[in-house]
Amino acid sequence: MENVKIRLGGVPEHFNLPIHLAKERGVFSSRGVDLEWTDFGGGTGQMTKALRENEVDACILLTEGMITDIVKGNPSKIISEYVTTPLTWGIHTGVKNDLMNYRDIFDKNYAISRFGSGSHLMAIVDAESKGHKLNKDQFKVIKNIDGALPSLESLETDVFYWEKYTTKPYVDSGELRRIGEYNTPWPCFVIAATDKILKEQPDSIIRMLRTIHDECDKFMHDDTIVKMVSERYDQKIKDVERWYNSTEWAIHGWVSEKMMKSVIYHLQQAEIISADEKIPDLVWKRK
Repeated sequence: MENVKIRLGGVPEHFNLPIHLAKERGVFSSRGVDLEWTDFGGGTGQMTKALRENEVDACILLTEGMITDIVKGNPSKIISEYVTTPLTWGIHTGVKNDLMNYRDIFDKNYAISRFGSGSHLMAIVDAESKGHKLNKDQFKVIKNIDGALPSLESLETDVFYWEKYTTKPYVDSGELRRIGEYNTPWPCFVIAATDKILKEQPDSIIRMLRTIHDECDKFMHDDTIVKMVSERYDQKIKDVERWYNSTEWAIHGWVSEKMMKSVIYHLQQAEIISADEKIPDLVWKRK
């Protein structure tokens, strides 16, 4: 039987290494899945767009971003949690900026990868949790970290939320200054797939998921991973050790109902989705 092609996307970051390793070793192929991977440097907003436009079949993306986009009409479902621990967002500014204190960021200009992305949503959720409301004109779209660096350096923007360990090399090199951190109050990454692929290839999606879960389980018990991540992603061993030992990946497809309610509550509080918005089915119900 010919392998079924599934187009999977995710950020070019160390969280997705279990999948790359499995692909390199031919594990997906051995289970009847021809996995085609796409890097999305623009993050969650870029991926929700790709799912809507059928450029990919499935993506690994931020929980809050995917839920928001399904509520807003994305014809996709969450099929599994992926990283079950919270994401630590580093809150950064440019080294020439006078901004020194996390408490002073809420009236500043924010660099975001795009509207609806994690860098946009978490800035709003964080501000709301501290009693502040951000205005749309405070946000400047910079696409990705390569766009953020010159924007912050030129003082066009003042604040940039991005995953703490991904930005750590830029902090170490003196290109960015980290002035705070914010942990998402929920598991950070989920896997989502289009309704189209779920209808056409449910068995292949299940085989892909089982492979990912098995590989994540192995990844969490492999003593060589810290050194490998350090080399592949140009990060200091100490930083990788800290990241690896505070991160847990899902090893089954269960999605917590309570977690979904918590995310929706925070998104409503931050007025990212309205309180009277009808919440569609968010999670794939396997037959």
